[in-house]
Amino acid sequence: MFFVRHGAHDRLGRVLCGRMEAVSVSEHGLAQADAAARRLRDEPIAAVYVSPMTRAAETARPIAAAHGLQPRTDEALNEIDLGVWTGAVFEDLDHAPEWGWWNASRGQHRAPGGESMLEVQLRVANWMEAARRRHADQAIVAVSHADVTKAALCHALGLCLDHHGRIEVAPGSISTVVAAAWGLKVHSINEAPA
Repeated sequence: MFFVRHGAHDRLGRVLCGRMEAVSVSEHGLAQADAAARRLRDEPIAAVYVSPMTRAAETARPIAAAHGLQPRTDEALNEIDLGVWTGAVFEDLDHAPEWGWWNASRGQHRAPGGESMLEVQLRVANWMEAARRRHADQAIVAVSHADVTKAALCHALGLCLDHHGRIEVAPGSISTVVAAAWGLKVHSINEAPA
């Protein structure tokens, strides 16, 4: 399973987009999507799954096209629901105690009116198992988001979600998980395609 984080967008590092509608990748993000497509071009990809967010769909298109596939939208790969924090500016959030608590212990807190990381991890872990069964002995791509990918990696590594910040998942990066009946193995994290 190749987990690809969507490419960069113009709000990156300034606004907590979450599930904001119509956040498109930037020119740099499109270049990252093309680089991911080139990196995965020679892999025997059987399916490309994608979050319903626009930025993920734009990243998935060149990857799927390189394999003659149509991306399959899957809600399980959707960005974490950040509730009332959706669309907030990071500078404003830095002053909220709840923001600090949530980032310090993602396994125990939730975004106000949104999802917890544990809920995200449960949905992506269930998706991984269903995808493993559906695509036994096949390679697949999941174009998603940083927190979703980190939740999947923490699940595969057996790490507490409170340690999510120790894993870097940059825009356009690829993290690879091998899934089989015997379990999960992380092959690579945060590969930056050239």
